[in-house]
Amino acid sequence: MNVLDDFPADVPDQPELVGVEREGDLVWVTIQRPDVMNCLSFPTLRRLRTLLADLREDLSVRCILITGSGAKAFCAGADLKERKTMPVERVPEFVKNIRRLMDDVEALPQPTIGVVNGFAFGGGTELLLACDLRVAATHAQLGLTEASLAIIPGAGGTQRLPRLIGKSRAKDLILTARRIDAAEAERMGLVNRIAPEGALRETAEELARAISANGPVAVRAAKEAIDGGLELPQEQGLAHEARCYERTLSTEDRLEALRAFAEKRRPRYEGH
Repeated sequence: MNVLDDFPADVPDQPELVGVEREGDLVWVTIQRPDVMNCLSFPTLRRLRTLLADLREDLSVRCILITGSGAKAFCAGADLKERKTMPVERVPEFVKNIRRLMDDVEALPQPTIGVVNGFAFGGGTELLLACDLRVAATHAQLGLTEASLAIIPGAGGTQRLPRLIGKSRAKDLILTARRIDAAEAERMGLVNRIAPEGALRETAEELARAISANGPVAVRAAKEAIDGGLELPQEQGLAHEARCYERTLSTEDRLEALRAFAEKRRPRYEGH
């Protein structure tokens, strides 16, 4: 399905809202609205979803890093100024697309890393939750703050957060709408790594390259095994794991790994 079918015809395509930068087999996707804390407007959602649809088809990309422009904000969620003037009949379409953006991120075959360069509130934290891993700057702040605006996290936050950090901790954050710093986020498992001061990009790329150095088919299969099996009863989850494992057996990369081991060298994986 074409993602543009989800958008009203008058939502403009504005390429400048989201930057794409490729470095070898890594891709950086950057929300470029620093003047409004990288909020998600209708055109921003359109641009993000279109780019992600293209990236999911490019399996030469081994890891995708998602961040916001500037040092102040990763993403502060929905653009409330836009929402305030939005005709009431368009609100459901906006909510549908912000939910589907998170689903798009989660469904990418390539591993994703949310790179938290500042504030990440509401939909910003929900975007991070849809990523596989999260790396944060020391000054980053996170929070599902929707209850303070008399709504609830509506783009997956009530479902993904408890699965990641547990039900009780998730209720603490969601019901109080409180904001937490990077250190607390790391302690509860919401953030995987905190970057040293001034080294956020380097820390995120180090993690991405550790992933991309491995067999690409195996990495994608491992991600699918975890995501697809986690909510299943263990017996079904193990069967799903076995199906994912089988996909790696006939790859040239697996044979290359055996050759490299025998020859005491680093393997050169091609992704097939």
